[in-house]
Amino acid sequence: MRLGIDLGGTKTEIIALDDDGLETYRKRINTPSDDYDAIVAAIANLITETEAELSVTGTVGVGIPGTISAQTGLVKNANSTVLNGHPLDQDLSLALAREVRCQNDANCLALSEAVDGAGKGHKVVFAVILGTGCGAGIALEGRPWAGTNLVAGEWGHNPLPWMTPDEFPGPACWCGKSGCIETWVSGIGFSEDFARATGTRLTGEDIVARSRQDEAEARAALERYANRLARALAHVINLLDPDVIVLGGGMSNVDELYELVPPQLAQYVFGGEVNTPVVKSRHGDSSGVRGAAWLWPKA
Repeated sequence: MRLGIDLGGTKTEIIALDDDGLETYRKRINTPSDDYDAIVAAIANLITETEAELSVTGTVGVGIPGTISAQTGLVKNANSTVLNGHPLDQDLSLALAREVRCQNDANCLALSEAVDGAGKGHKVVFAVILGTGCGAGIALEGRPWAGTNLVAGEWGHNPLPWMTPDEFPGPACWCGKSGCIETWVSGIGFSEDFARATGTRLTGEDIVARSRQDEAEARAALERYANRLARALAHVINLLDPDVIVLGGGMSNVDELYELVPPQLAQYVFGGEVNTPVVKSRHGDSSGVRGAAWLWPKA
């Protein structure tokens, strides 16, 4: 039995998968706020309760909104800042008396979709989270690829490529730089772009709804978003040339993107020839927690 934990800023979810990837148990709780020790205890309790319910001991994988530093062994870059500076995998291993594997939540998305999702059967899967923020993960031959510095896939904190004069230098990003891809193609970035252009602040859902009603400003905002996403993904193709690009997160549910983005890739990819599929994640919001469980592969 594989147990996966998706540790979010507000919710923490557990899933149990059998060897065939079938879900046998799921539960969600509120994440304790601003209390690292309480988060460790809550995860340990979820594991203990699940194993008691199922009468089985499982392997444990955890997806986190950050990464474990290759140099210090401590969490870094987590937007749930209470995690930063702590050896989360070691503390969980101590609490549960077994090895616990932790990976960035975007890597878990990539792994989930590579194992039995939209990327199944592909050797190189690039998976993107287009949510409140923007991250990405890479799976190579069905396993997550974190890289030497454990930052592989941190595509959202590269600058938007081929910026136009009116885009440069780009919005300020929380990471301290300006013009990061995240500031343009996250859900918040989409809303902020509309607000800058119109003076009106709307949610991404409202902008998409208005676009579908042929409101010109909303349609223009969606077209700008699709073009920026195409540029950002073309950059990935030039560097990695994945077999498939899988989109997850709230913006991945905007069906228009799968019509607007792929035709634009060729004008940015070197050589102008592109057949890389851009597809929606098969497991949706469940992909991260499923990927955490699959951090322990089949023997």
